[in-house]
Amino acid sequence: MKDQSRSPIQLYLTLPILAWALFDFANTIFSANIVTLFFPQYITETVGTDPRLEQIASTIIAYANAVSAVLLILFSPLYGVTMDRTGRRKKYVMIFTLMCVAATIMMGIFGGMDSGTWFRLPNGLVLTIILFVFAKFCFSSGNVFYDGMLSGLGTKREIPLISGFGVALGYLGTLFGIFAVILIIGDSPTYHTFWLSGILFLIFALPIFLVNKDRKIAPEPKQPFLKGYRDIYHTFREARRYPSIFFFMVAYFFVNDALATAIAMMQPYATTVVGFEPGAFLVIFMVATAFSIIGAIVFSFINRKIGSKKTFLSISVLLAAAILIAAVPLPMWTFWIAACLFGIAMGSTWVVSRTMIIELAPPGREGQFFGLFAFSAKMSAIMGPFIYGSIILLLADYGTIASRMAITSLMVMILIGVFFHMKVKETPPEAAE
Repeated sequence: MKDQSRSPIQLYLTLPILAWALFDFANTIFSANIVTLFFPQYITETVGTDPRLEQIASTIIAYANAVSAVLLILFSPLYGVTMDRTGRRKKYVMIFTLMCVAATIMMGIFGGMDSGTWFRLPNGLVLTIILFVFAKFCFSSGNVFYDGMLSGLGTKREIPLISGFGVALGYLGTLFGIFAVILIIGDSPTYHTFWLSGILFLIFALPIFLVNKDRKIAPEPKQPFLKGYRDIYHTFREARRYPSIFFFMVAYFFVNDALATAIAMMQPYATTVVGFEPGAFLVIFMVATAFSIIGAIVFSFINRKIGSKKTFLSISVLLAAAILIAAVPLPMWTFWIAACLFGIAMGSTWVVSRTMIIELAPPGREGQFFGLFAFSAKMSAIMGPFIYGSIILLLADYGTIASRMAITSLMVMILIGVFFHMKVKETPPEAAE
């Protein structure tokens, strides 16, 4: 039995919790450096040689993110049921992390290669895009198992604080990763940031590899491979018997659609539409990250005070405000306001969403519903970048208007998400009779 009277400091200094949170520090280096900053910058620099090609570069970035989400959807139905059947989470965190690290380092090796062309593009560019898709797939897969470890670290009352601690430490990893690149890589070509980010990811992932242990459960008999897909289908049908978790997953689908797409497209939008230089955007992103840390910590306490439903609704409103400010052609300084609001929403969304799944899932079946939760999230991660990239591709001849129309589409997703979230009831997960 976990000690229910542990103070926040006692929680944060507990070795398994600290090691778990350090993995958030590690994987956010990958998320920030690769997904948000330097892979988009590399594509924009390599492809975007005129205003129209700058928009095409944004389409490439969006589609690459969508393809990695397709891969995750093909495999994610197996993850949740694997956790529940075997109790193994750390093992798969390790496997996917090591594959992600290897692919990221290889991006740094091949990013500067130009020994021929494939599909009328430099072969190094094509290889880097393929490796990015694989690396992001492994990163996202590992996070499913990583999130599944959370329920074993504390009581339901402690979970919001532990989750918030992990997210906050994760965004410290963002700042660390950026400063490391500035100090070590300097003015070298952008693709050199890839191998460094991969190595940093590995270093700070080591504590969870060495410290944390899976809870021992009696393993269930092996099942046919396709049974995992049947199970997730039955879990989806069964989720409808738990209206609150069903409606929350639909709501999260749309809100995460907007959030994940904005994260992936932030760099090309800020540089090619708003007009910031890459160096200035790094500063903006670091400011947004600082507000992410504040948001993760503050909203973990707000979550405990007012409940998960109201907290998630508040975050959705902040995210909508950030996107609206960015979409409208306002003076450049207003983008700083949008970045700060977006940072708060970015840091707090995952704190609350992970907590809500644990609160709303039937006891003892958190892993199964985390698998469905990941499936829902990655379905949205296909739709958002695909719609965003397609709008830009169709309107590329109109220059920056294409990107402004694309980012405006994210507002529609948030409004749909809020509609479904209002149907969630914060009640114990009891199936409807």
